[in-house]
Amino acid sequence: EKTDKIPVMRGQWFIDGTWQPLEEEESNLIEQEHLSCFRGQQMQENFDMEVSKPVDGKEAVHSFKLSRNHVDWHSVDEVYLYSDATTSKIARTVTQKLGFSKASSSGTRLHRGYVEEATLEDKPSQTTHIVFVVHGIGQKMDQGRIIKNTAMMRDTARKIEEKYFCNLATHVEFLPVEWRSKLTLDGDTVDSITPDKVRGLRDMLNSSAMDIMYYTSPLYRDELVKGLQQELNRLYMLFCSRNPEFEEKGGKVSVVSHSLGCVITYDIMTGWNPVRLYEQLLQKEEEDLEDRWMSYEEQHLLEELYITKQRLREIEERLHELKASTISKTPALKFKVENFFCMGSPLAVFLALRGIRPGNSGSQDHILPRTICNRLLNIFHPTDPVAYRLEPLILKHYSNISPVQIHWYNTANPLPYEHMKPSFLNPTKEPTSVTESESMPTIPSPATSPVMVRRHYGESITNIGKASILGAASIGKGLGGMLFSRFGRSSAPTSQTSETGKEGTEGEDKKPVPIHSTVGTPTLPHSNSGFLDPTLELEHRIDFELREGLVESRYWSAVTSHTAYWSSMDIALFLLTFMYKQDQEDADKSNLDPV
Repeated sequence: EKTDKIPVMRGQWFIDGTWQPLEEEESNLIEQEHLSCFRGQQMQENFDMEVSKPVDGKEAVHSFKLSRNHVDWHSVDEVYLYSDATTSKIARTVTQKLGFSKASSSGTRLHRGYVEEATLEDKPSQTTHIVFVVHGIGQKMDQGRIIKNTAMMRDTARKIEEKYFCNLATHVEFLPVEWRSKLTLDGDTVDSITPDKVRGLRDMLNSSAMDIMYYTSPLYRDELVKGLQQELNRLYMLFCSRNPEFEEKGGKVSVVSHSLGCVITYDIMTGWNPVRLYEQLLQKEEEDLEDRWMSYEEQHLLEELYITKQRLREIEERLHELKASTISKTPALKFKVENFFCMGSPLAVFLALRGIRPGNSGSQDHILPRTICNRLLNIFHPTDPVAYRLEPLILKHYSNISPVQIHWYNTANPLPYEHMKPSFLNPTKEPTSVTESESMPTIPSPATSPVMVRRHYGESITNIGKASILGAASIGKGLGGMLFSRFGRSSAPTSQTSETGKEGTEGEDKKPVPIHSTVGTPTLPHSNSGFLDPTLELEHRIDFELREGLVESRYWSAVTSHTAYWSSMDIALFLLTFMYKQDQEDADKSNLDPV
């Protein structure tokens, strides 16, 4: 296979400050002129010199004309480049009449050679942790956006690394995962049925919000899942082929997903499939039929149907066993996910509509087993209309406990996240159950820090966004709509985990739905006492909230917050704190004091 050849050139002349090399053609001409005039003269060899100090009042000893610029030499190591554009000439004339020197007003200082001398030990740090960055909806509208967003996140992380983690001989690399552009889905069918009025707005919605509808469609859901799964595995194998020591030295992999990408990544890791939910629904209907009166003929036919289905299941199981004995099942991903960071994620509402309800263990395993992913972290801006909390899906009373506040990156000596105590959002909130309100009015809680008043940031705009996600997540009267609505009603009295008042307790003492526990669809837990114990604490906090800016407009941020994660210094420090802490558990703690 023929590959393009990329020339490798040695930089000779560099721009002061940015240290970007000049174009090769200009650089060669300046080098020839420089050698013809100054060959044999000694340049300063101190690379720590003040490189940006301008020359004032010193006449040029030599000048050289280029096609669009000219270069002045004030000495062997004081060289300035000037633009010969008309506007630049006028600006130079004005500033010089005001008393400024030519060099200080419009000149760009050049350096012969780079700012630091090269050594044999110069090489990038060994990559010990790679982070796949997965986009959400809207990638079709701007196909290169995830690459730009990942570049912003990488650049921000580099600044944080240099400030807080420079003493560690490890490196975290961020890699973009663009899974949308290769999918065909419905082709141009949706475009062909789109009316022409306000076409620009309609096209924008088709390229963004339509991805949510595709994912709730039984027809296209698998294509989206396989598209992301294959791209993740392809990039991992490509990285390992170019960095063979990564796997040998136990390199770790984390995933940062945004918006709908969180839901798809979760389903890939857990292997969740709506067919499982459908089978559980059929089983529930069979059990409901047994409880109602029926005629002898109807009962006889149902018995025959039951025997036939039982026989079909046995045949399917035998066929599955034969396939399993000849073909070893490969995992969906070719790597273990160390950390799963969700940003602006609607994952919680998808899980709620699949029938997942709060448990009584306080373990992450309730929604994502640790055997699949070591740590789940849900990051969101307080006004992001697409983001939902995950902790109340594990322990119900955490809906009244504040998310962990993410530290500002420039906070001096912040308290480590694992030492931050839970705090109430609303002390007057109704109890979790009737039993709790009657018998235990002053039950102790895990909150030991002061009560925090519930905040409503741009509430109306935020609620509009959340309503649209809820509507899209339950769209489709076929398999998807039937599963979300029927299973949600059968397993709990409400279909939203955000309802934590009295409605969430009605019917709790009814017969629980028998469900076969599978990854991604755990058995619905019910406490024996009729309410969930509010003294329980999570093993690890999951919900982390960005702090609201001091001069931030709440309504404007409700519009912009969903895409504001990529360049956040606070998020970059947050991500690196968790990854470096795992990679350097035995390192000197003094290196981690700033975080």
